[in-house]
Amino acid sequence: MAWGACIAALLLLLLLAAAGGNNGGVHCLEQGSRGRSRRALQGRHHLRSRAVGGATVLELRHHSFSSAAPSKSSREEDAAALLSSDAARVASLQRRIHNYKLIGSSSSNDAAASKAQVPVTSGAKLRTLNYVATVGLGGGEATVIVDTASELTWVQCAPCESCHDQQDPLFDPTSSPSYAPVPCNSSPCDALPGGTSAAACGGAACSYTLSYRDGSYSRGVLARDKLSLAGEAVDGFVFGCGTSNQGAPFGGTSGLMGLGRSQLSLVSQTMDQFGGVFSYCLPLKDSSGSSGSLVLGDDSSVYKNSTPIAYASMVSSSDNPLQSGPFYFLNLTGIAVGGQDVLGGSSAAGNGNKVIVDSGTVITSLAPSVYNAVKAEFVSQLAEYPPAPGFSILDTCFNMTGLREVQVPGVKLVFDGGVEVEVDPSGVLYFVSSDASQVCLAMAALGSEDETSIIGNYQQKNLRVIFDTQASQVGFAQETCGYI
Repeated sequence: MAWGACIAALLLLLLLAAAGGNNGGVHCLEQGSRGRSRRALQGRHHLRSRAVGGATVLELRHHSFSSAAPSKSSREEDAAALLSSDAARVASLQRRIHNYKLIGSSSSNDAAASKAQVPVTSGAKLRTLNYVATVGLGGGEATVIVDTASELTWVQCAPCESCHDQQDPLFDPTSSPSYAPVPCNSSPCDALPGGTSAAACGGAACSYTLSYRDGSYSRGVLARDKLSLAGEAVDGFVFGCGTSNQGAPFGGTSGLMGLGRSQLSLVSQTMDQFGGVFSYCLPLKDSSGSSGSLVLGDDSSVYKNSTPIAYASMVSSSDNPLQSGPFYFLNLTGIAVGGQDVLGGSSAAGNGNKVIVDSGTVITSLAPSVYNAVKAEFVSQLAEYPPAPGFSILDTCFNMTGLREVQVPGVKLVFDGGVEVEVDPSGVLYFVSSDASQVCLAMAALGSEDETSIIGNYQQKNLRVIFDTQASQVGFAQETCGYI
């Protein structure tokens, strides 16, 4: 089916909706589109950037390191690996949330010592950290994964004891006159969970270890150097200079950009330049060569949003800000499927309807009671399609073999203040198989009601998501993502 026909069908559906029709969507199925070759870093790993007015704009691309057109079996193997990794990241985030609660409730007066007791376990495999951007560092360039749940930016450094393959040259500290190691008896080292403790200092450089739940890791020293963002220089930027980094799924990239709410994140270190505000628009990952944007700064004139920005207030994990860690928490007050409210004022025991908005998790994970309500309504509205077996963490699947288009129930998320966010139709279904014999609801249930729900990047596509750390709010607007 041609895209033009799909657009015509969508326009017809919109006309019907305006006349009082259902609140669904049309999803076009093209057998050939799923088999296109996806080149490493979408064929260009040096991504563009520029300064526009009061904002700095970095191009975002979905990261794939598969260089060959996948067969059905390899596609399903890739999907299984991705979803398994995503589950590991969700488990890691739950553990970190719990650890930060312990930090905040500690009666110790030594905040730095309390922080040092918590290992950094942000992220999982690269395949769950799907979007990359290119920055300048010490005169060179680094293509890094964008992660809103990480406290620290790190890159691989020479000489590397053990490093994964990357497409950019390794960062060489000896070639940068502005490079300097951070001593362990310093405030940046104290601010890093897992940094060298004061007792073990001895005047040496501050070391760090990032441990990932799948066994991947990054180890090295904290350092300072000049960071360049579309020509905007950040002198003395603190980052991790990793000399021992392992985990094949990192493949192709130089490291990770930490955008969490923490003292050492890029957001905090560029407060003077960008005011603690950044936003992104994540492109459709299956669009060949598609780009999105990461905007640093609060100049909304560079956005291309088609609806007004609506802001929801961030919430703390508790009355103690330390317990929130680097995460961006919101209250989820409603979910609608095909126009039917399914949340119904329910709340997950222990955490209410608190959710994290995360760029690194792929699939949205909900408390079991909330997910089951979404699932029941979804199954009811897609009753005409035969069921298919579940796949990995996805347990609500359908067989849509031979269909050229599917009317997908619309999904709407509602946050505090009545902020409504329409999920792009491409973020509702996850295609496990290229022949559409296994098409699943792109949401999953958490292990227990006590865990914290996570809004993943699969449901954030074609949205402008604005993180304002100074005003403690997150904004949403519809936007067809591109390099603006």
